[in-house]
Amino acid sequence: AYIYSDSGFGESTTDMVFSGQNIISENASLLAESKRFTTGIIYADIDVQKLSAERRKTNTFTKSDDNNFTSVYFDMPIKQTKLSREFSRTPFIPSNKSDLDARCEEIITMQATGLATRLAHTGIQNAVLGLSGGLDSTLALIVCVHAFDMLDIDRKNIHTVTMPCFGTTKRTKSNAQLLAEAYGVSFEDINITKAVRQHFADINHDESVTNITYENSQARERTQILMDLSNKYNGLVIGTGDLSELALGWATYNGDHMSMYAVNVSIPKTLVRYLTAYEAQHSEGVLKTVLLDVLDTPVSPELLPPKDGKISQKTEHIVGPYELHDFFLYHLMRFGSKPSKILRLAEVAFDGIYDREVILEWLKVFYRRFFAQPVSYT
Repeated sequence: AYIYSDSGFGESTTDMVFSGQNIISENASLLAESKRFTTGIIYADIDVQKLSAERRKTNTFTKSDDNNFTSVYFDMPIKQTKLSREFSRTPFIPSNKSDLDARCEEIITMQATGLATRLAHTGIQNAVLGLSGGLDSTLALIVCVHAFDMLDIDRKNIHTVTMPCFGTTKRTKSNAQLLAEAYGVSFEDINITKAVRQHFADINHDESVTNITYENSQARERTQILMDLSNKYNGLVIGTGDLSELALGWATYNGDHMSMYAVNVSIPKTLVRYLTAYEAQHSEGVLKTVLLDVLDTPVSPELLPPKDGKISQKTEHIVGPYELHDFFLYHLMRFGSKPSKILRLAEVAFDGIYDREVILEWLKVFYRRFFAQPVSYT
């Protein structure tokens, strides 16, 4: 952190005029700056814990041996004051529109380049993707299309599969098919209801009991189909799960947590939405319409029966708002912030949106799931 106090009014001379421009900065970010040719004091909050975390992780930082500095030691009472600085509610998302567009294009290109490199190294010309009509699988399809176009491989070699069962709604099933048709990829509709019911009979599970067994049986059946189709087409199964789901353990073991190349595992859920919106912004016709409808669809695994034809199982009602979890995840992993500090920052960032009790409730859920239920992607 740097605090710079410039000479100002009263210190100017016949030959020079000093502007009195004062600056407080932290890790290349300007926190406060005075207007030139004015007097007064400026204030800012310096996050010394964040600076300490950054310095620990920066292996190019070395201590100067010339000791050409002065150390000033002081004591002061530690008390919580009102913070004057602001914190983005979506720290993974650039606030500037032009920066956001450039970042979205770069990220999609990075995802597609990674997949294209994998395909080129293995010589594989096919991909298999479970397409649900939800956000994550939609972004995975977008990445596949960009990767196959990079390699000049026929998009028909992208084999998308929708696998409706008890919780599938007409809206998501239709969107999955429309997406496949708009992108010109292969599409299959494999209803897994009969297979899952046979499995229920095999393990003696009552279908009316809609518990975790009921839900995960569907996820594992879908993964079995994708894996078998990958053998059939000699293709890679493309994973769709995102970073937020990984952090929360929100995936079925030996189900949707398994794949051969997962393209979204470094992308938090809040960013998934912006990337998909970016693709929609640069699309036309039916493709643009269906992408916008996917963005408007509630996030859901669709494993429980719908109510009145609409999604009944909404992820954020179960694990909490993704905007909160991504905020928690960013400050935990990026700066090593402790829970009490993350809570305080979240109170500032989400003031007027969530009260302290709600933030604390979901923060506890985040930490419990983060440390107790980790899953790994393959």
